[in-house]
Amino acid sequence: MARMKTLIFLPLFFLFGALASAQDAPVTIKAGTLLDGKGGVAHNVTITVRGGVIQAVAPSSGGTTYDFSRLTVLPGLIDTHVHLAWHFGPDGRYEPRDPSPSRLMGYAMENAYATLMAGFTTVQSVGDAVDKDVREAVARGVLPGPRVLTCIRAITSPNLTVDQIRDTVRKLKADGADLIKIFASRSIRDGGGQTLSNEQIQAACGEAKAQGLRTLVHVYGADTMMVVAEAGCTSAEHATFADAGALAALAAHGTYIDPNIGLVKQNYLDNRAKYDGIGNYNAEGFAAMEKAIPVDLAMFKQALATPKLKIVFGTDAVAGAHGRNAEELIYRVQKGGQDPAAAIVSITSLSAESLGLSGQIGAVAPGMAGDLIAVDGDPLRDITALRRVVFVMKGGKVVKTPTR
Repeated sequence: MARMKTLIFLPLFFLFGALASAQDAPVTIKAGTLLDGKGGVAHNVTITVRGGVIQAVAPSSGGTTYDFSRLTVLPGLIDTHVHLAWHFGPDGRYEPRDPSPSRLMGYAMENAYATLMAGFTTVQSVGDAVDKDVREAVARGVLPGPRVLTCIRAITSPNLTVDQIRDTVRKLKADGADLIKIFASRSIRDGGGQTLSNEQIQAACGEAKAQGLRTLVHVYGADTMMVVAEAGCTSAEHATFADAGALAALAAHGTYIDPNIGLVKQNYLDNRAKYDGIGNYNAEGFAAMEKAIPVDLAMFKQALATPKLKIVFGTDAVAGAHGRNAEELIYRVQKGGQDPAAAIVSITSLSAESLGLSGQIGAVAPGMAGDLIAVDGDPLRDITALRRVVFVMKGGKVVKTPTR
């Protein structure tokens, strides 16, 4: 009987051994052009990935698993501000409160997949409890999607005492939040005025820092941005009405800025019929967004001219924008005048730094995660090449390959 069991299990042993060997086998990618995510450019190099990690980057020689001699290879892209749960319902209209939890999860995973196929291997999804479920499903390898960081839910109420805000931060950490999101301003559709007091902002960012968590602050006004910078918050989002003083304050305190100027408002306007009549998506709200677009652009140009200001990449992608995230960077370069090389750094290593993950993602170098994409064209010469993502590897696993 013992011999019979041995004979039965031997084939299984060899099968699992073969599978393990296949998974451990190195994957080699020849890049005609490599943008390493930190401003470096190399040509005709081979990247070796094994066990989900980049093992080597060396001059090309011999055969490779993937020959991208005519393509540009970059680190997986990073979007520091998305809303994976936002979707259009079965009737084609925006559905802010989906009555079906399972359907909501389905929409969120659909949006995650579209984002991954567009070359984004890491996102920060900030605003819905289902983001945690998406994070866990992707991390388990059950479904394909980008690496997800989430706040689970945001701090919004101006009625909370500073002690209640601190308690909320601690509760969010206990619930598994990767960061704390704070609404310090109204929506741009409602004018963008400050909502939380200076003391409340300071309490939220101070407690988050004490708990080892980053903070992302929804903020529009210059005065409020000064408070955000001085409170030691990690990142200021939107920042439409920032002036030179506010931008200088952010730079002085090392606060990241994520301006969201080229996709989210344009997406709302393009999909107006799908949002119109829901909450503050009304005539006044759409007029306010349309009016803010040139203000955003002027602010961004001023931000580019602000010494040492760290401008990261985020889109605020909502329903209708998922998978089109790169349009934000294209707009920043084509309309805002950002240098393409700096733009590539912002969407890779600088965004990784803002997430506290600079030692893991955002660059092509030995020891970094095997997050790689290939695009048809050279983004340094034509930033629209980021629309043409033909290959995606996340954590060493290939999830998209060229169709030709």
